[in-house]
Amino acid sequence: MRIGVVVNPIAGMGGRVGLKGTDGKVAEARERGAEPRAPERARRALTELRERVPDAALVVYGGEMGEDAARAVGFDPEVVGAPSDEETTADDTRRAVEAFVAAGVDLVLFVGGDGTAADVAEALSEAGSETPMLGVPAGVKVYSSVFAVSPEDAAGIAASFERTERREVMDIDEDDYREGEVHPELRAVAVVPVADDLQSSKQLGGGTVEALAEGVAADVKPGVTYVLGPGSTVGAVKEALGFEGSPIGVDVWRDGELLVRDAGESEILDALGEENVVVVSPIGGQGFVFGRGNPQLSPAVVRRCSVEVVASRSKLDGISVLRVDTDDPELDAELRGWTKVRVGRFERRMMKVV
Repeated sequence: MRIGVVVNPIAGMGGRVGLKGTDGKVAEARERGAEPRAPERARRALTELRERVPDAALVVYGGEMGEDAARAVGFDPEVVGAPSDEETTADDTRRAVEAFVAAGVDLVLFVGGDGTAADVAEALSEAGSETPMLGVPAGVKVYSSVFAVSPEDAAGIAASFERTERREVMDIDEDDYREGEVHPELRAVAVVPVADDLQSSKQLGGGTVEALAEGVAADVKPGVTYVLGPGSTVGAVKEALGFEGSPIGVDVWRDGELLVRDAGESEILDALGEENVVVVSPIGGQGFVFGRGNPQLSPAVVRRCSVEVVASRSKLDGISVLRVDTDDPELDAELRGWTKVRVGRFERRMMKVV
């Protein structure tokens, strides 16, 4: 098997520092202390791939766009090009994919977010190629259904898939997203391996949440710090607590006071107290509680909090399990298992975290 590997090294950098993405915000993300996320996720995927298929032939783009991660885990890849400048661009991704097609790869394994997925899919289409593509999720939003659930799952799929199907590549305007408006746009339809460990397209909707929001507000305890995640469901909780929070950001609240609005990881950590609760809602259609859309809720934050999951019944009806992908495999393992999800003022439903 010949696998083309391309890494967007800046994907997801803006998430942990509260920028909701990295498009046009790389310099600001670095100023805020953001560190690259994609290279480590690439190494995780390729480590698993080498264990499963040690003789896989990797075709990579140079430096941090794939070569570094491949060599770090023991592969001796074929290098077919390198980025044109120190700051990589979407054009570098497209040129990498064009080189992969020319080299006759069987799969394009990319590491990034929705923007990277769109670049890969469009480059394959322009080359007239039916080569399948598969994403290792490393962005903030990850709306598309061309991604594996985790880096390790991506490796497992790459090592074993036998069939392909067509799936949607979605993206949103990050400037609108930062203003609280989400308008997914279909960018491409791509050929993707058929597998159970692919995530679904993100859904945006539904069901009433007023009762569960009232339930959370009624259970608030004095002195406890509440870290309230993004999304409309937790947004209803914020309203029930009496403040207007960030619709797609993380807010920190305690004893009737909004401590931080639209907080990054460091601001959340600074605001935490002796007892802390993080309130999150799974993403409709996918089930992610951590690891999609809320990287500010880092392993360091989650480890200092108890977790309350809230969701409308209609949202849970479309989800078979809950998922976590925090960048910390040990924490992911700790979070897995059965958990109670508040679905009403008093009612809860048991759901399995995988």
